[in-house]
Amino acid sequence: MLPSQVAANTLCAMFKETLREIVDGTYGSVGGVVMDAEGFAVETYTRDDATFDVNSVGVEFGVALTSIRRAAESLETGEAQEMVVGTERLITVIRTLGSNYFLAVAYGPNANVGKGRFLMRLSVPKLLAALS
Repeated sequence: MLPSQVAANTLCAMFKETLREIVDGTYGSVGGVVMDAEGFAVETYTRDDATFDVNSVGVEFGVALTSIRRAAESLETGEAQEMVVGTERLITVIRTLGSNYFLAVAYGPNANVGKGRFLMRLSVPKLLAALS
């Protein structure tokens, strides 16, 4: 295996482990994804009993994040850092990872979203360092 392949595999394993820590560490979570601004998943992790496709959740709500970023820029309120979308069956939290990536985690309606948001916030520096 080439050194570049080893480095890529190591990064993917780190992303997967970070997502696993967030999802498995939060009661009621469904899954998570690190995604680029174009909607391509860098890595995903879902619970075995997940009823939603976390890639689809990331892509669809990622479009909304783009609009939120533009609105924040237009209003001169600073860079958007987090977005939460609550529906009847799912709560999705999206944290930006610079201007080109984001972390999205989907939670069930009875999940401990506060803990999930905390774990997401703690993971951002590690994910940003790996993506740069």
